[in-house]
Amino acid sequence: MKQSLQLYVAANWTVVIVYVLATIANAIGVLFKKDRAERIGYWAAGLGLALHSIVIAIWWAEVGHGPYMAPTEVLSSDAWMIMACYFVFLRLYPRVSASSLIAFPSAFLLLALSMFYNPGIRTLPATFRSIWLVIHIGLYKISLATLVIAFAFSIFYLLKKRSDSGWLQRLPAIETLDIYSYRFAGFGFIFWTIGMLAGSIWAYQAWGRFWGWDPTETWSLITCLMFGAYLHLRRFFQWNGTRAAWFFIACFFIALLSLFGMATLSSSIHSEYFK
Repeated sequence: MKQSLQLYVAANWTVVIVYVLATIANAIGVLFKKDRAERIGYWAAGLGLALHSIVIAIWWAEVGHGPYMAPTEVLSSDAWMIMACYFVFLRLYPRVSASSLIAFPSAFLLLALSMFYNPGIRTLPATFRSIWLVIHIGLYKISLATLVIAFAFSIFYLLKKRSDSGWLQRLPAIETLDIYSYRFAGFGFIFWTIGMLAGSIWAYQAWGRFWGWDPTETWSLITCLMFGAYLHLRRFFQWNGTRAAWFFIACFFIALLSLFGMATLSSSIHSEYFK
């Protein structure tokens, strides 16, 4: 077992290194108009994602449950989902390519952070053996990935609004950046909301109640309402541009607080993931 843990840690650090190299190559390519470096960055990121997938699959078989029990598993699968969703969206919407400047470092930072937690094997409790839990966790991870891309477009919008020079000229038109931020925020809101509802069904199955008002649940609801307000203001009150970008950035950091901050700082069923 000790050897398995050592191999798991070593494999994850290998993936981190590949992701870091991909981030550097991609950043050089995007920022300095080096198409070859950018392509190398994509290939390296794809290689890292493949290796990461193998590591998660092997560890899944080793521990007998999905990557959602220990903090190393949670953060690692978050990183994996960001990279996987990025490549899916890149295939569907080629204009999202520049969001790699945010997506790639987000992935390697989450994976690197996961290595500073105890990677011990945890037994899956009986209450966790529910498809609703898997749906709940999976949808939140997809939501995080889409919100990271929306965050990237909000940052790009603010930068391009201030100065449309240098590498910023390679980005889509400023109106496109604004609408992409809006659309990916909408995707994130949908996945977040359904994930929250799936979690309520799982909670009812496990403990006989849909809602417990623990800190993570409460902040998850606040986050959902904040994103709902953002989308409502954009759709019905023509909020766009700079104020919409700043409002989304505030919502994004509230989402991070809900997903990671409350689980770390508070005491609840969700905080067990980070102990």
